[in-house]
Amino acid sequence: MSDTPAESAESAAGPDFDEMTRDIAEVPAVEVIVTVAVNLMSAAAVKLGLTEEGDKYKDLDEARKLVHALAGLLDASATEISSFHAAPLRDGLKSLQLAFREASLVRDEPGQGPGEKYTGPIYG
Repeated sequence: MSDTPAESAESAAGPDFDEMTRDIAEVPAVEVIVTVAVNLMSAAAVKLGLTEEGDKYKDLDEARKLVHALAGLLDASATEISSFHAAPLRDGLKSLQLAFREASLVRDEPGQGPGEKYTGPIYG
């Protein structure tokens, strides 16, 4: 009898972590940082109700956390990624911060909104 069925069962049971490690090892750090930032931006947009579904997934508490995490990531990685990557991410962050301010029923004081600890006050 061959070992093929057992190997197939192992493959179906879980991911191949060695292969995943090799794949991620080939990705430059800048790409990982930008990918994480884009994922945070996308999730924040959904939680702010900025998608086609609108208010269906709107959750400002969750949006605050995501925007704050995005701002922290961009602040921490500012010297590591080029302005080619950083500029559009900062623009997207500012748009999300303004959208949060607009969506909030109770306005944060300037400098107290999500991520403003890292970016400075957002007025709007």
